[in-house]
Amino acid sequence: MKFSLAIYAGPSTPELCSTALQFAEALLAKGHSIYRLFFFSDGVLNAVPGPGAPLFERWQHLILDNQLDAVVCVTSAKHRGIEARPGEAGSSLRLGEGFVIGGLGQLIDATVHSDRLVTFGS
Repeated sequence: MKFSLAIYAGPSTPELCSTALQFAEALLAKGHSIYRLFFFSDGVLNAVPGPGAPLFERWQHLILDNQLDAVVCVTSAKHRGIEARPGEAGSSLRLGEGFVIGGLGQLIDATVHSDRLVTFGS
């Protein structure tokens, strides 16, 4: 079965972030595929390395090791001071390797191309 995950939960709700990560790991271990991870709202903070994102390295390893499409919502990123484009003025945070900036169209695309869309957070 092909899944996409929408991660709304940020590092301030570590139990939801951890559940999303464990769910993704379990899907892959059971032989399912992940079409896309879409980080939205406070979930975009999971894509920034540093002490404020304790699960960043685990997310990054999951994404890089499994060549997953990990999209960070551009609007949510900009509202949280994350650099959407290299050298963007006023941005103080940068995405980690493996994460890419995208838009809500990619979330819609994920719903169309997946058997299931599972959301974590609100």
